[in-house]
Amino acid sequence: MRGLHADTGYLMYRLGLRSGQLFNTFLQASGLRLRHYALLRFLATSEGALQRELSTRLGYDPSAIVGLVDDLEKLGFAERRPSPDDRRSRIVVLTENGRGFLRDTDEAGLRVTNELLGPLDATERETLHALLHRVAEDGLA
Repeated sequence: MRGLHADTGYLMYRLGLRSGQLFNTFLQASGLRLRHYALLRFLATSEGALQRELSTRLGYDPSAIVGLVDDLEKLGFAERRPSPDDRRSRIVVLTENGRGFLRDTDEAGLRVTNELLGPLDATERETLHALLHRVAEDGLA
């Protein structure tokens, strides 16, 4: 019988948990969690998004998105604006304060990644990232 660590899915699950713990620890002082950070990072690469699009793209329950956006609005990191395509809909947009927060956390985010991937050299990290990206593109689209 195979040992637990022979199961790639389990290893990915455990590393995902560890990564979340590390990110949540570094975000703790700001009062945010990894889910907020992921939403901010997504918004940084878009012109804004409908809440239902955020739910689909991030894989979060729609009701969770509402609370996350509420939290980010209170901090001034995101805001809801009328959609240019449909005035009845609202898009969520990253604010300048949100961009500043992300700039300020870039180095800490890299430290978390470096801690998690410490056993790997630069080439191995690039390979791992490329492989994970390929799996994510196919499995999380």
